[in-house]
Amino acid sequence: MSSIISCNLISPRIPNNGLRFATTQNNNSWLTRRSVPKCSKNANPCQKLKECAISIALAVGLITGMPSYADANVNVNVNSYNWALPDLSVLISGPPIKDPGALLRYALPIDNKAVREVQKPLEDITESLKVSGVKALDSVERNVRQASRALKQGKSLIVSGLAESKKEHGLELLDKLDAGMDELQQIVEDKKRDAVAPMQKELLNYVGSVEEDMVDSFPYEVPEEYQSMPLLKGRATVDMKVRVKDNPNVDECVFRIVLDGYNAPVTAGNFVDLVERHFYDGMEIQRADGFVVQTGDPEGPADGFIDPSTEKTRTIPLELMVEGEKAPVYGATLEDLGLYKAQTKLPFNAFGTMAMARDEFENNSASSQIFWLLKESELTPSNANILDGRYAVFGYVTQNEDLLADLKVGDVIESIQVMSGLDNLVNPSYKIAG
Repeated sequence: MSSIISCNLISPRIPNNGLRFATTQNNNSWLTRRSVPKCSKNANPCQKLKECAISIALAVGLITGMPSYADANVNVNVNSYNWALPDLSVLISGPPIKDPGALLRYALPIDNKAVREVQKPLEDITESLKVSGVKALDSVERNVRQASRALKQGKSLIVSGLAESKKEHGLELLDKLDAGMDELQQIVEDKKRDAVAPMQKELLNYVGSVEEDMVDSFPYEVPEEYQSMPLLKGRATVDMKVRVKDNPNVDECVFRIVLDGYNAPVTAGNFVDLVERHFYDGMEIQRADGFVVQTGDPEGPADGFIDPSTEKTRTIPLELMVEGEKAPVYGATLEDLGLYKAQTKLPFNAFGTMAMARDEFENNSASSQIFWLLKESELTPSNANILDGRYAVFGYVTQNEDLLADLKVGDVIESIQVMSGLDNLVNPSYKIAG
């Protein structure tokens, strides 16, 4: 289990996640690498209409935070200009999962109902604690009893789901989880409300680790054309240390980020490879406008990483894992594929969702520029916004994510360091001279 990483706070603050705009050094567009969304001058009239519509919709979505027609299931037929309104039923569902830890747990390539029945009531403690005072503890007690009962009744099924090579470790975790349940029950009985959330987090870390022990090996083959690229076949954890300038509230902060190579092996592998090259060390934050924090544009004319072995910009394909599929789709948005109701395994639901920036109308143009979303999803399912299915998510900030909102243009990334999971990186190019 990883420990909590603290930031050096100079004085107390109330996070301000409201809408605010800022002009950045690079004038990067909303989630693109270069310019403000615009119509292409070289496209045919039909294509220009589609691009303009998408650009306007992106702008509207940026300002309002609401889904835009261009991405909320409008089907643009460029041959007949046949505009179809979205099926509004996709907007009606349960509350979205916003916790990055929960999103990562549900994104694991496992199918074990018994462990999910332990996980869910433990996660529900978060909602129970929203009730004021000690009254919340009544709901928490029900959550704990439900999780404990599910663990006892489903333990044999959970154990049977462990990968053989990880079974011993998984059994140790289950013993710790069982003991932790008793400890949390005692905390509730003693009415120590403030101790509930830290213990809940510890138990959920055990659950997540058990679930990771159910994954025996990487579950699919990456397409042949991408197999020689750096690939993260599993997960990795990195710490990003940022030196904050001209901010009386924050001096420096370390953000912990979990990268998910199960669902984005090419995208996450590219990033880890650049981290090991120290590509981001010393680089400034280049955009911070209240919606996203963005960096990764190197000095000079290049928009991305120049591979010294080829002396060309290394680009990676758009990579999206869809719920219900066994492998990602490459090179196309879900809109391109007509998958208007499909949901991605790694959605833009959490504050601090990490994704690749790219040229707006070039799906396979991502290289080194990355961004973090400074907004929680208020929409469900996750495909009903302007981001999911259009940009490749490959991780989440899991500690100190709220302090992303404090970053400003000019703040410096002192370092990004891989803390675990480097052994999951294959084809690392940083080992090549240069």
